[in-house]
Amino acid sequence: MQYDVIVIGSGPGGYVAAIRSAQLGLKTAMIEKYATFGGTCLNVGCIPSKALLDSSEHFHNAQHTFAEHGIDVKDVKVNIKQMIKRKNEVISQNTAGITFLMKKNKVDTYEGVGSFKDKNTIKITLTKGGEQEITGKNVIIATGSKPTALPFLPIDKKRIITSTEALNLTEVPKTLTVIGGGVIGLELGSVYARLGSKVTVVEFADSIIATMDGGLGKELQKVLKKSLGMEFLLGHKVTGAKNNGKSTTVEALDAKGNTVKVEGDYCIVAVGRTAYTDGLGLENIGIKLEERGRKIPVNAHLETPVKGIYAIGDVVAGAMLAHKAEEEGVFVAESIAGQKPHINYNLIPGVVYTWPEVASVGLTEEQLKEQGKKYKSGSFPFKASGRAKASMDTDGFVKVLADTETDEILGVHMIGPRVADMIAEAVVAMEFRASAEDIARICHAHPTYTEAFKEAALAATDNRAIHM
Repeated sequence: MQYDVIVIGSGPGGYVAAIRSAQLGLKTAMIEKYATFGGTCLNVGCIPSKALLDSSEHFHNAQHTFAEHGIDVKDVKVNIKQMIKRKNEVISQNTAGITFLMKKNKVDTYEGVGSFKDKNTIKITLTKGGEQEITGKNVIIATGSKPTALPFLPIDKKRIITSTEALNLTEVPKTLTVIGGGVIGLELGSVYARLGSKVTVVEFADSIIATMDGGLGKELQKVLKKSLGMEFLLGHKVTGAKNNGKSTTVEALDAKGNTVKVEGDYCIVAVGRTAYTDGLGLENIGIKLEERGRKIPVNAHLETPVKGIYAIGDVVAGAMLAHKAEEEGVFVAESIAGQKPHINYNLIPGVVYTWPEVASVGLTEEQLKEQGKKYKSGSFPFKASGRAKASMDTDGFVKVLADTETDEILGVHMIGPRVADMIAEAVVAMEFRASAEDIARICHAHPTYTEAFKEAALAATDNRAIHM
């Protein structure tokens, strides 16, 4: 065998798996069909969307909060071309960083489409033409996902677009329709709403970010409507969309079955993502995709039914999150090396990078009620936080859910400033089975946003928050 490990795909799961494999002394190869490494996350997902979110937030603050801070600016306007240029530079810096890491860790890389000839032989259809075969003892499938397309909603990539095209618009739409009230739709909707678009979100569920704790969705909807003027059509089933040339029309049925039409300059379809397994040749090694979600079946060790073939990230069951894929990449590499790693899937945090940010880990109130588990809840609003008042970021709250008898923290749900970073403290606490009182008795620097977590823990512990 030429290699101990062959990784197909260079997204967060794939490149991390390759690096960890190499660190463990395994001769490793990585195959990527595109010219740059990093997959969806670095090229058309997590990183570029955060770059635009930050740029649009600066513009929004210049328009709406600078004056109150005592900063007078005139005639602030959007230079969308420069904004996109900066975003592309951020992508280039990050993808170049992955290239450097591959060389540093002596991982052989191939540009092309990798497919199974047999369980140990991978045929690479090279991007520059021709074919090449490599062999390996173990193969890790990390091919990620693509935006979900609905059969009745044709995506033309011109007016009816996905998140990929939304990251490269050359104009700020006057009106924008977003189909899907999940993470992707709300983040991109926020970007353009801050830049001046009138954004309407059409969502099938009765709440936005429906998989997270119910209180978070209600608060986020309230704030996005108040601060950005975003409109929400919840409980609406989209039946079709039409490109009118210079505009779009989305048709949906409301809860009573009435037809509703939403006009927009563009329509972003953000109804989730689908596992991407095209061209892998899984049929050549006897792997059949699961009917629901077209995922690759794996066992507790992330090994497929074929020994020595593993799959990680968006192509297997579970949340489609870059950091989940990274953990699985490390897990599989260490398993191959003979170690006994572990992933606690209950403690993988979820984050929405709107403003305010939303972050969550552990069980929601809805899940605890469904399980019949006795719990207590403590919340603390950011409007009672000195640090939040100083920065004018007083929307949102922190909620701590703890076991009624043992006081062990079962879930932490946050919406507010910088909670994407704050949630890490909750993950650490829950990893070590901390109680709410443990957090309540840890000294938090003052003034900081993290004090809100301490206060929420105090509220969950005998309702004894200090600052409210």
